[in-house]
Parts: sequence; C-alpha cells; structure tokens
Amino acid sequence: MNSFTFHIPTEIVFGKDSESLTASLVRKYGGSRVLIVYGGGSVVRSGLLEKVCRQFEEAGLEYNTLGGVHPNPHLEFAREGVKKALAWEADFILAIGGGSVIDTAKAIAHGTANPDTDIWKFWLREAVLTKTLPVGVILTIAAAGSEMSDSAVLTDMESGVKRGLGTPFNRPAFAVMNPELTYTLPAYQIACGTVDIMMHTMDRYFNPDTTNQLTDELAEALLRTAIHNGSIAVKNSRDYGAMSELMWCSSLSHNGLTGLGGKKDFAPHQLGHELSARFDVAHGASLSAIWGAWARYVYKTDVARFGRFAANVWGLRGASEEAAAIAGIHATEEYFGSIGMPTNFSTLGIGIQPEEVLRELALGCTYHRTRKVGSFQVLEESDLYEIYKAANC
Repeated sequence: MNSFTFHIPTEIVFGKDSESLTASLVRKYGGSRVLIVYGGGSVVRSGLLEKVCRQFEEAGLEYNTLGGVHPNPHLEFAREGVKKALAWEADFILAIGGGSVIDTAKAIAHGTANPDTDIWKFWLREAVLTKTLPVGVILTIAAAGSEMSDSAVLTDMESGVKRGLGTPFNRPAFAVMNPELTYTLPAYQIACGTVDIMMHTMDRYFNPDTTNQLTDELAEALLRTAIHNGSIAVKNSRDYGAMSELMWCSSLSHNGLTGLGGKKDFAPHQLGHELSARFDVAHGASLSAIWGAWARYVYKTDVARFGRFAANVWGLRGASEEAAAIAGIHATEEYFGSIGMPTNFSTLGIGIQPEEVLRELALGCTYHRTRKVGSFQVLEESDLYEIYKAANC
C-alpha cells in the first residue's frame, strides 16, 4: 500500500430530525453569534430557516442571516458576507444548503478571521490561510460533498475565473444530514448531484498510483451505490432509502477516503470549471458534458484501469481490455443520459462553439500557461483543446 495521511475532524449527525440538534452543536463548537448563510428561497418556503432561528432563540444564541448565494458561488457575494460578518462580530458561520452555500460560508469564515486579507488572495495562492472561524452545515443537497471536504470553489464573475482552494481549514466543524430535507429537490438537481458524487470519486479512482486495494474497492462500491440510487431518486425524490444513500455517498466521495494512497487527477473538474465559469451552467452538468471526451482521450494511458472500472462498476467485460475500457466509457455516458445529464456541448445547452472559444477554454484551464492539468495523464494546453474539441458536438 502507498502511504497516506487521513484526518476528518467533521462531526456528522445523520438521520431524521437531526437538524433539531443544530443549536447544541453550535454551542459545542464555540459559537454564540451565528451568521446563517443560505441560497434561494427554498429554506424559507420549507420553514427550515424559521425552525433553526427559533431553535437559536430558545438556546440564547444570537444570529443574523444572509440569503442569496448563487450556484457557482460568486466571489463578490462572499466578500459582502465577510463585511456583514465583521460588522456584526460573528464568531460562527452556519451554512444551510448545498455545495455553493457551504463554499460561500467557508469563504466568509476565512475572510472574517483574516480581515486584513482579501479572500480572493487565498484562492489565487497569493496569501496562505492560517486561521478561520468554525463553520457548521445543515445539508439540503447531496452533491458536492463540501460538508466534509477540505475544498471550496469561488467564481470571480468580473474576470470569469473559477478557482478552488484546498486547505484543512475548509473542513466544517459539523454537518447535520437529514435526507428528508432533500425531498423537494427537482430531478435535474438530483441528477447533477449524482454526477458530482460520481466525479469526485472517479477523479480519485483514475490516478497513476493504484496499489491500495481497499481504497479501490471503496471507490467502486460508492460508485455502484450512487449509480443505483441516483436512478431511483431522479424518479422519486421522496424515497428515503435512495436519498439517504446519495447523501452519505456525497460526503464520502469528497472527504478523501476514496483516494487514499493515490494522486488526485481532477482534470474533468478543471475542464468543467472553465465551462461553468464561462457559460454559468450547473457544475454537475459541466462534468458529465466533458467526461466522455476526457476519458476517450486518456484511457490508453492505463487501459487496464479503465477495464477494471468497466468490470467492477458496470459489470462489463470485453473480448480485450481495450474493448472493456471503451464499453465502460460508453456505459457511463449512457447512464448520464438516462438521468437527463448532458454528454457534449449541444446537450449541455451551450451549442457548438467556434474555434476561438475552444482555444480560450484550453488557455484558461492552464491558468494562461502557468500549469498543467491532471495526474492520470498530465495534460497540456494542446491536450485540453483536443478534449474540448471532442466534446464540441
């Protein structure tokens, strides 16, 4: 086995009515003045926000609210959140929502703890994060896994740049996970979430260091579970079994467990980030739209790995390893289509793009030729262009 370090400080409280314990958890982790961050009006319409506020009042916790987080969370909104948290002297940030809300809450926590540093400097690696405020989560969407992850993504809408930040300071103090809170999700959001769960797992599974047997087995089991329950959930969002399995898959897919001992690849994520930053498409949809093009471009780097993926995730075996590998890629795309997810630019809804846009996407993905992408196969600007070109249909 390859060596690894694994530390997950996030406390998980999972199950029906688990949100009723939020106030006690905030107290446990030192909160007394809580800024509650949320997205659109669903947490208001459902009564969840009111329920949490009433709970805080009964517990003697001070709170303030900040709603309006946008998908592909915006840097400027997070900056405004920092200003509000500082003015109100918040000592704890509570996110009620999914990945975009959680990532925004993380950014606000970082900025509040470091008032002399603009938060974007952390994402651009121009400043090193050494402290933050505690963040708690009430999860309402199973997708990004941000409730247990060390990562957070922000988009600077002014420049059209989307960046991720990985740091142990991104780990939330706790995450409350009641699958019933996901019952009102539209099928499209559930499908996007299922893709994100799969991709967080596959972007670790496809790596050049694959000698940790248990890590691989865990990843394959998680993928099979997400695939099976994703199909059920998009048809019936009130199926507690399916929604609960997806919720737990979401957390485990992005807390590091399914990649222990290997290098992260995350090339499809980087390719997708450029698409979602430029066209403001859903994150999960950007990933499914690009994955097949990436997979066909790189699979010959390790045909056996793709063959194992086909066999152990999809139950497919071909006349040769290469035939199996291609069958596994096709099966993945077929699954994406079956749950209403795009597999190219046309089905993503952005249409076939001109040559100059493909070049700009590839250039942006390399941060203007300052980095290469991926580890399964290290990709340069020319490679990224070919992948975008293959998806441009």
